Amino acid sequence: MTKNTVVRHSGEGKAFWMLDSLYEVKASGEETDGAMTIMEMTIPEGMGPPPHTHPGTETIYVLEGTLRLHIDDEVFDGGPGSLFHIPEGTWERFEPTSTVRLVVTYTPGGLDKFFAEAGEPAQSHELPPKSDSPPDIDRFIEIAKRHGVDMRPMPGSA
Repeated sequence: MTKNTVVRHSGEGKAFWMLDSLYEVKASGEETDGAMTIMEMTIPEGMGPPPHTHPGTETIYVLEGTLRLHIDDEVFDGGPGSLFHIPEGTWERFEPTSTVRLVVTYTPGGLDKFFAEAGEPAQSHELPPKSDSPPDIDRFIEIAKRHGVDMRPMPGSA
């Protein structure tokens, strides 16, 4: 049983900038005794993560905006109110087709540590300034391995 109640309001808690996006920890794995990690993500059009799979499940709920989700060999479009539950070991990636705001739940918890290592502490709970250079996907792949995540380069990249 979780020992502490977690209460987090808009703009509170740890937040990270990565891939020109904002990743906010709503409940960390540590705060939930390892049961889950809950993240709120604000991601600009075209800035989704590379293909990946990880231990446990991932549930994505779209609050605002639209996205295209690639789950194994299937493609799904979603908008506000859409929910996607992705089983453990499933390859997936998503492409925001507009700026999208999501709530993502990972079970078990702990994936927030990947975002803390791969991203940089956010200066504010807003999107970061747009980067002038492409993301270092090889760096993300290496960090992902340390957190049990298998990540591949983006399709069509060299």
